[in-house]
Amino acid sequence: MQTRCHLSVLIHEQAKKYGSRPALTFRHFGSKKWSSVSWNQFSVRVKQVSNALLNMGLKPQESIAVFSQNCIQYLYTDFGAYGVRVISIPFYATSSEQQIQYMIHDAGVKVLFVGEQEQYDKAHRIFPLCPTLDRIVVYDPSVRISTHDPNAIYFEDFLKLGQGNAEEVADASDLERIEANLPRQSEVEELWEQANEDDLCNILYTSGTTGDSKGVMLTYGQYHAAMIANDKYVPVGENDRVINFLPFTHIFERGWAYLALTKGAQLIINTNPREIQEAMRETHPTCMSSVPRFWEKVYVAVKAKIEDAGGIQRKLFERALAVGKKYNIEYLSRGKRPPIYLAAEYTLFNKSILSLVRKQLGLEQAHFFPTAGATVSPEVEEFVHAIGLNMIVGYGLTESLATVSCDRLGQPYTIGSVGRPLDDVEVKIGENDEILLRGKTITKGYYHREALNAEAFDKDGFFHTGDAGYLKNGELFLKERIKDLFKTSNGKYIAPQALESKLLVDRFVEQIAVIADERKFVSALIVPEYQVLEEYARKHDIAFNNREELCKDERIMKMMADRIDTLQQQMASYEKIKRFTLMPHHFSMENGELTNTLKLRRNVIIKNYKNLIDEMYVEE
Repeated sequence: MQTRCHLSVLIHEQAKKYGSRPALTFRHFGSKKWSSVSWNQFSVRVKQVSNALLNMGLKPQESIAVFSQNCIQYLYTDFGAYGVRVISIPFYATSSEQQIQYMIHDAGVKVLFVGEQEQYDKAHRIFPLCPTLDRIVVYDPSVRISTHDPNAIYFEDFLKLGQGNAEEVADASDLERIEANLPRQSEVEELWEQANEDDLCNILYTSGTTGDSKGVMLTYGQYHAAMIANDKYVPVGENDRVINFLPFTHIFERGWAYLALTKGAQLIINTNPREIQEAMRETHPTCMSSVPRFWEKVYVAVKAKIEDAGGIQRKLFERALAVGKKYNIEYLSRGKRPPIYLAAEYTLFNKSILSLVRKQLGLEQAHFFPTAGATVSPEVEEFVHAIGLNMIVGYGLTESLATVSCDRLGQPYTIGSVGRPLDDVEVKIGENDEILLRGKTITKGYYHREALNAEAFDKDGFFHTGDAGYLKNGELFLKERIKDLFKTSNGKYIAPQALESKLLVDRFVEQIAVIADERKFVSALIVPEYQVLEEYARKHDIAFNNREELCKDERIMKMMADRIDTLQQQMASYEKIKRFTLMPHHFSMENGELTNTLKLRRNVIIKNYKNLIDEMYVEE
């Protein structure tokens, strides 16, 4: 059963309920060993952070920021801040110095918590340029703090400000001793009493695909409404083990993790996203939220194994997937009971073959997997269901505190939709098919951006999402970001993200940027999966000295063109990619081509590669 209370006291209420049960599983910085802390230990650390923040002089509704990858200290900091009505602002661990300086200044941040050496070094360099910033607190004890930095302290020393020491909390006697020595706990509890739903909880800066980053204001009232609304249809429970893959800075992961905590689920904190597959195999989670790109990579890897398998093995695997698709999609997704012969065949293949795929992923005890953040390719969605995993596709924004709509476990759903709107979110389709939102989970606006707020909300209080879509039989379907729609010189509209999602399911494609705006036809810049491409070249005796040569080889271009044509078969002629360029390097955040959430900054890509793009439109 969900614990419904203000976030300022959530962890302490759960500690009363679950006590010594594991709450968080994590790895210390630099360690490969998994450790756990109980709800009681979680609670006492949060109280220490609350006390320490008061001793640092933080006042209600002043701001701190966390500039770190996911780690256990991140959660201690967030909930410790909530306990004293302090606003916590998450920064992406990959943010640039310019970005963090802007956000610190915009939000008036007083204390900055940083993760590892890279984040500390950036924070140290911009400290003199941030007049509101008083202190830097460092999570990773192996970070080298500058000898000329009197403003930085380690997290262990920060905790001592809230209690006599930061010793390990091993048992009940340790908890009692530490709690008895919390110097300002009575003031903390007074602040718990003052906490209200109108207080700002977070300011979450968007990644800014089309302009400057905007600070989305998220109140405790929004969180409270979101927790209740999602609880009706997202059946995470106290027996679930939820691995955190996306950064806590991402509203999808933040909202999902908080929902899991309200239900007493155990969080598995994965610090390095590149190690997620290894972490899953080691910890055996039951749930994980992710963006479609994760499942695209799984799909590509499984397809490659099938293609490389021997004749009989390949046929068995293909048959298992076909049966899984028929059972889970043609019947269950439509609310129909599978016939006895199909159920028996599925049971056989599920136990003998499909379970091996899930085991390889570390998902032997899989429950369900929320997926959102970009277009989910129908092929990928069908594949995930076919192997016996419950993918819950959804749609949401930072401004809506994540979920607007989602599939509902055990209820009919349509491949290609983003589910049914939550009961407490009002969805309306406006001009140009724009999705408009109103409800308790919707932001009150952007921090210090009054002119922008006036544009974002209409006179009836509906928030303009900028996404086009439509409702059909109670389900929401997305069309495209309105600003991203391309209009060719022939007057045809192209939805680049939909086309990109079709090609990203190919194992030779790592990144793709579709080009079409005011052009005669559609073209693309494609970053290949270099390892796969190099293996192909060696197998077919294609010599190359570097990636530039590989990407220009006529035989490679012909092979890629054939694969692209196959993937585009069902598309209208004007939508198809006519020409493409293979890129010898990735699009990058350093060049401004990707946001912190790895979304394309299309205008920057078009500017950076103008000459390459123009070459694709030269008349032959």
